[in-house]
Amino acid sequence: MTYSDDFLREILTRTKVIALVGLSANTARASNAVAHYMAQRGYRVIGVNPGLAGQVMFGETVYPDLQSIPDAVDMVDIFRRSEDVAPIVDAALARWPQLQTIWMQLGVTDPQAAAVAEARGVDVVQDRCPKIEISRLGLDRGSISVA
Repeated sequence: MTYSDDFLREILTRTKVIALVGLSANTARASNAVAHYMAQRGYRVIGVNPGLAGQVMFGETVYPDLQSIPDAVDMVDIFRRSEDVAPIVDAALARWPQLQTIWMQLGVTDPQAAAVAEARGVDVVQDRCPKIEISRLGLDRGSISVA
């Protein structure tokens, strides 16, 4: 999948609140590293993991599922297998009618779920990492303002 730098930059600069599905407490896991990186850059990162529900990570309560998150989010970042994506996208679209972005991490794709989200006006990124894109686009050097 190919995305223009302008498209990715727009998503990463407008996003303020991220629901990160598949957050791990293990600091060696990519989901933990990405959540930590994003939180350090001023994003509000709300973890979703039923095994960690109720714990506080990166200053936010972790929830068991998307439906339990009490606040609006701008982006749902998915750290799950590709075959798990469709129900996550469906839940996100049902929970937040004004959701802006579905982001699927490296190795995660679901063209059908992406098409459903895009038909609802939601931007979709597949098989990319926001941490990598922020660095590649030079957004980690102070040109991004999410606070």
